[in-house]
Amino acid sequence: MSENLANTWAELGKGLEKIYTNVDPVSTKQYMELYSHVYNFCTKSHLEDVTPLTRNRRNNQPNVATPSGAEFVGEDLYKKLVTFLEEYVNELRAACHSFRGTELLEHYNRVWESFRFSSTAVNGIFSYLNRHWIKRELDEGKTGIYEVYNLAVRCWQEKFFVHVADAVTNAVLDLILNERNGESIPTSLVSGVLNSYLEMGINEHDDPPTGQQVLRPTTNAPTEKRPRALVVFKTYFERKFLEQTRLYYSAEAQEFLAQNSVIEYLKKVEERIKEERDRVDRYLDTSTLEPLMKACDDVLIANYLDRFRGEFDSMLENNQKDDLARMFTLCERVDGCLEVLRSIMENHIERKGRAAISNVTTDANSDPKTYVNAILSVHQLFSSLVTYAFKNDHGFVQAMDKAFTSFINRNNATDNTKAPSRSPELLARYADLLLRKSAKNPPENEVEEALNQVMIVFKYIEDKDVFQKYYSKMLAKRLVHELSASEDNESAMLQKLKQMCGFEYTSKLQRMYTDTTVSKELTQTFKREVNEKNIDLHHVDLSVMILAHGVWPFQYMETCTIPPILQNVMDKFSAFYVARHTGRKLTFLQHMSRGEVTCNAYNRKYGFMASTAQMAVLLKFNDNLSYSLQEITDSLEFKNDLLCNVLQTMLKVDLITLSETKTLDANTPMDTVVSLNPNFFSKKLKVDLSKAVTRSEVRKEQVDVQKDLEEDRRMVIQAAIVRVMKMRKKLAHSALMTEVIKQLSVRFKPNVKVIKKCIDTLIEKEYLARVEGDRDQYEYLS
Repeated sequence: MSENLANTWAELGKGLEKIYTNVDPVSTKQYMELYSHVYNFCTKSHLEDVTPLTRNRRNNQPNVATPSGAEFVGEDLYKKLVTFLEEYVNELRAACHSFRGTELLEHYNRVWESFRFSSTAVNGIFSYLNRHWIKRELDEGKTGIYEVYNLAVRCWQEKFFVHVADAVTNAVLDLILNERNGESIPTSLVSGVLNSYLEMGINEHDDPPTGQQVLRPTTNAPTEKRPRALVVFKTYFERKFLEQTRLYYSAEAQEFLAQNSVIEYLKKVEERIKEERDRVDRYLDTSTLEPLMKACDDVLIANYLDRFRGEFDSMLENNQKDDLARMFTLCERVDGCLEVLRSIMENHIERKGRAAISNVTTDANSDPKTYVNAILSVHQLFSSLVTYAFKNDHGFVQAMDKAFTSFINRNNATDNTKAPSRSPELLARYADLLLRKSAKNPPENEVEEALNQVMIVFKYIEDKDVFQKYYSKMLAKRLVHELSASEDNESAMLQKLKQMCGFEYTSKLQRMYTDTTVSKELTQTFKREVNEKNIDLHHVDLSVMILAHGVWPFQYMETCTIPPILQNVMDKFSAFYVARHTGRKLTFLQHMSRGEVTCNAYNRKYGFMASTAQMAVLLKFNDNLSYSLQEITDSLEFKNDLLCNVLQTMLKVDLITLSETKTLDANTPMDTVVSLNPNFFSKKLKVDLSKAVTRSEVRKEQVDVQKDLEEDRRMVIQAAIVRVMKMRKKLAHSALMTEVIKQLSVRFKPNVKVIKKCIDTLIEKEYLARVEGDRDQYEYLS
């Protein structure tokens, strides 16, 4: 066998020498001959060492004893190859001691690429050895055995690389340092060296493939499938590289900030991070990206967060969107940094919002549009900022929402008035301005956009039930008095409210619409019957709206005695309605009724739009042109304060005159004479006497809303408590309070004291009971 090995190696040794020195190229024929030498050695050695030991008694055939593979199919050849590679690599190492810096890298790359290419060819020549003897050794768990290409790389690492590693790595780091300082460098040298580091990561713990598959790529492709291949790269290069990176940028950051502003520093950091990413793409392994970015983030960003925070509020104040966007992009790279910035922004928006409302507080109480526009101007500013600079980051959106919720519900306008929940009231009044007929109604598309803006503010309203109360009252008035500018816009607004708050929130509002449609059809039917039956209505044209009790926000309030001419028509309609709806009862809402009275007392024919009470007074002048206040009160059964309100508008337009005084209030003597003004003149032929709303009426509406609201909330709170307890059966006081508040917060911010009172009420009504022996626990009584 030794003779066979000697003969085989004599040929193989010469062939390997030619391949590695590349002095005389190896032809394909020579390559195949070398492969055949390996093949013949392994197979011939196996056959020669088969030794007959015994003969089989049945067929007289020899029994063959097979030696282990380690004895005859490749071990000696493998050892000869190891010796050759070690000697050759030692020669290569001895030739490179004189090189330094870039010359060292050039020499290293040149020698490595030649060695690697040659080893690839040699791996093919010894592929039979790879597939049989080496594979069997590895399958049996032997260590220190490698496929031929891996063996060559291992020899390179142990006999060449470890002796020059520090010098080569330092030369690479010097080139990278030069590039960071603005110089151009031969990046191919860097990538070539680092790819060799990756190749050397192969070790005995890898799962070795067979044959040519053992070859590793030389690109900086992702290496997640072979993580152990990074050991050499990380040990000999990455650790030093990251350390150099931290030192370099730490010094640069201190020097730059000493001479420049934070804003300029942010630009510098952004540029540097981009450069480092590009560096990874060009010649570093992708596995380096994460630790490299971490090093940059720590040194360039995390170390200067206090400086960033100090500048952040000023940047918000000046609306520096680009600089804020840059700061956000950098700070989101550092854990926990954005939380502080969000808090700063939240406080900043609160201050800005309260300041904006403070500037218009005087006007806001009388002009809802001014109030809402002040809020919207702040929202437009910061919503665009959050979108552009902070990329609609969820945390910044939440911080903005918290700030708007805070200042919209608690500001000068809400603090300086005794009316609670001022914001939802003003918002409802602004919506009413948009939806009500007026001489200045904008185009419908502009109204649609304005309603969208209303919903932006509405989202932040805590007491949405207050908005609902006011909106309901104003919608009712628009529908009853036909003051809606557009049915489409009314429907659109209801749909928006429904989408945000659900069906229950808008169910009564939607029912109002249904009632108006039905009422129009009913009025037409009544008029047809009047014409068909020749019913005498004394020239009174009647339109009626049938409002479902409990849906519309109106309460019956008697104002005065109805004039006979109007009472006649009302009686006729009542008979018509009851005949069609057995069991129903009609109650006329005098204070909500309106009509037009034609006046022929002057050179011009006037039409007066008047309330029921005003019509009653005007019709009195058909009988006499002057009456004392007492006479009007007695004949129409007015209360004095109500009569004053009825006459105020007539006095304001000079339709009536007063004897001995020009003002009218509760203290005006009852013997004061009220006369129809013979000299009355108006440029308008139609004069609206009904639309004047006094401050006392507004205040009364606020008081009524608050009174209704308190009662409604008590019922809603009680219902929520019962729902929770019915589901939980038994619950601690604190847990019950938490769940009830959570359920109700979508509609209003419940008062803790009121919740406690509602719990006591439900205990009295025997819906709940305190657990005996534990007063802090409640149980549901079914």
